[in-house]
Amino acid sequence: MSQPSILIINGPNLNMLGVREPGVYGHDTLKSVEERCKALGAELNAHVTCFQSNHEGAIVDAIQAAHGVQDFIIINAGAYTHTSVAIRDALLSVSIPFIEVHISNVHAREEFRHHSFLSDKAVGVIVGFGTDGYEFALRKAVRLTAS
Repeated sequence: MSQPSILIINGPNLNMLGVREPGVYGHDTLKSVEERCKALGAELNAHVTCFQSNHEGAIVDAIQAAHGVQDFIIINAGAYTHTSVAIRDALLSVSIPFIEVHISNVHAREEFRHHSFLSDKAVGVIVGFGTDGYEFALRKAVRLTAS
């Protein structure tokens, strides 16, 4: 079996992990999360690529560039989860399975965070487990690409 290729996308403000509201998002930095995911990917024999942008169009571009290249996407679209039809449409246009991840439990937060434009099309949604959610998603993505 060939090595699966998995793209992890992080949206707006996730570059501020470790600084931004540590009571909600914890003390891990985005760099440490990405390093852990790449190390886990190597352990699981998967190639992991990470991308972060605060710009909706750049996220759409990254999703489109994944077409024919990536086997799976793990996405934390941040606030765009609740607002972006463009990101939803990009994910649907490339037909790459994806898991939606949120560090905090969005359902225990403000009402506007309870709706996702992505969840109904995701393979699964992981919320509220802190940055461990990325590792949970990565393990599942690797298992799904193996089957």
